[in-house]
Amino acid sequence: MTTEDSHDLVKVFSRNPAFRAAEWEELTTEENPFRRPVRPDDLEWLDYSKPMPVERVLMLSGLLGNRMLRNIYDTDLLYVAPTANAAAAQDHRDFYSDRNRTLGAQAKPILERHLFTFLEGERETLPSTSFAGLSRYLHDYRDQRAAAPGEAFDAALATKGRRESATFLLLQLSAFLPASNAAIARNAIGEYDVAHPGLRGLLLQEYGAWVADAEKYRALLADAELKPTIGAYWQLYLNSSLARGNYVHYTASNHEKLYEFLGALLHKKIDEEVSRARFAQVFAEGLGSTGGFFSRPATLDGAGLEEYLTALVAPLVETFGDEVVAGVHRGFADAAWLGDLWHSDLAAQVNWADRIEEYKEKAEKIDQHLTNENIEFDLDTFVETSAETSTTHVHDDHRLVMIEVGQMHFWNNVTHKIELNQGDKVLIPTSRLHGSTVLSGSCTYHQPIIPDEMFRQF
Repeated sequence: MTTEDSHDLVKVFSRNPAFRAAEWEELTTEENPFRRPVRPDDLEWLDYSKPMPVERVLMLSGLLGNRMLRNIYDTDLLYVAPTANAAAAQDHRDFYSDRNRTLGAQAKPILERHLFTFLEGERETLPSTSFAGLSRYLHDYRDQRAAAPGEAFDAALATKGRRESATFLLLQLSAFLPASNAAIARNAIGEYDVAHPGLRGLLLQEYGAWVADAEKYRALLADAELKPTIGAYWQLYLNSSLARGNYVHYTASNHEKLYEFLGALLHKKIDEEVSRARFAQVFAEGLGSTGGFFSRPATLDGAGLEEYLTALVAPLVETFGDEVVAGVHRGFADAAWLGDLWHSDLAAQVNWADRIEEYKEKAEKIDQHLTNENIEFDLDTFVETSAETSTTHVHDDHRLVMIEVGQMHFWNNVTHKIELNQGDKVLIPTSRLHGSTVLSGSCTYHQPIIPDEMFRQF
């Protein structure tokens, strides 16, 4: 298959009717788990035929690629709409159709290559590929994370709009936590007891804990007036949130990556344990949540991590040697890298969303500077009608949004929308997730592209 053919195949997959661009009433899809807008028209200028470089990981090809890959993984899972409705019934047929599943199977390795190859260049070297070396590495990581659980929590707790930031943090948790647990359940099915008699029980125990906490999870969502339907807030999932769940699916669905899967599982368990209290704090302050979902007792403190690592990995190391350790380290390091990315991405998003008024002022100053200095700049102009909705997306550069004629709602959360009228402006930094809905009959707006140097200046 040529590189052009591989990208064309992804384009064909993206054109499933269930993935079409969002319409104005589809800002959320709480009654329809199969409606997954992708912005397929953007694939005319994106390229999925080759690996994505690390510096573009938070840009548009990453967002749309992770959306498409999650759709592929989810066609292997059972979803049922919470109510009987015609829209969900039609999207259900398109989502689970033979054509979609076949095209998804073909597009899957292309998207995985595009989205995950860069991780090979980002892993730190494990000093020792012995089991003892892996144990030291994991203990050090746990201690470091326990001391500094992550900047996303600090950012959410520093915002003026605590409920808004807590809600957005919960949306991101809902984007990867159910997916990660579903991926673990994939590998609980199989026959491998001769090589590892205890593995199936460990995987079932992990998924069973998720099932046992289902009511607590639904109650947590209810604190933010959210519903538990998978994909209900699809348009508000960050690229980095989708990537975290997708990576666990990637290592679980490609069975040659068993050791990497075990590393990703180890990271999931450590990450959940060291961040549990901080999640509870954010949701208590922002949502008034009692934190029942995060009340599970610690099991990986003290000797607990060593016991779990021994039960999960040692039987395979005894049979297959240091290659198991190397693979577990790869999976753990990749999951940790994506976790760090998630924290920085989420912190930047909630900081920007909390300071929209400041970014309106910055936009005015930049526009005035461009005019006063007679600076030439690249400009995109759009004319949209009230029948159109801009499916949430990110830009690969800094942009102003300047309303010439009309009125729109600009949005980046489920909690509220930002009204923009004629003459209004707002600055959107690179990789910040947003969408818009035209309120007037039509709306004409411009998007000047702002160079990095000017962006830093303002």
